[in-house]
Amino acid sequence: MSMLTPPGMGGKYRITGDKFPRMRPRRRRGRLVFGLMAVVAVLALIGWGTWQLIDVFTGGNKASAANAEPDCPTGTAASASPAAAVPRPASITVNIYNATTRTGLAKSTADELKKRGFKIGEVGNAPSQFDQKIKGTGVLLGPVSARNSTLPVLATQLGDAERRTDTGRKGTALDLIIGTAFRGLATPADAEKALAALTTPKTAPVTSKNDC
Repeated sequence: MSMLTPPGMGGKYRITGDKFPRMRPRRRRGRLVFGLMAVVAVLALIGWGTWQLIDVFTGGNKASAANAEPDCPTGTAASASPAAAVPRPASITVNIYNATTRTGLAKSTADELKKRGFKIGEVGNAPSQFDQKIKGTGVLLGPVSARNSTLPVLATQLGDAERRTDTGRKGTALDLIIGTAFRGLATPADAEKALAALTTPKTAPVTSKNDC
């Protein structure tokens, strides 16, 4: 009997040999789980750092800035453009022609325009191509260069008159041809208001960020 066999036990319970069996402790699952979590965290940190480097070298910040919505300017207007130089009535010469059968209209209209600061040129009856052929209040005629300069100024005195330009016309003088529906010039107050509107800068109000 071996010295390793407890007293009173033998047979199949007999222990042979002269060495004690080695007893291994159970592995702790907690340490294994903790180790796996640590590995996952390290891998995630490495991946995030790699993405940041790629973003820096590929200009990711510039792309984000380009896609960002523009800021609206402060105030109630998105833009305000200065008004173009509007000619003053004193720099505009007007010829007045009467295309109606009523006498004295050209003279009285010329006198009123002179009071309002315009220079007066020729005054008389309308040429044959216009005589008794203007059905409206009148026609304002000038060179092409007057379309957006002196014609709008003269139109403040007779707002519903037709505006025309002549490519072959020489000089800068304008014609006011009185038509059959003419009942008089605009009132001085309305004419001044229309003239002020030509010299006021136009603004575009901003009501939301989408309007920028």
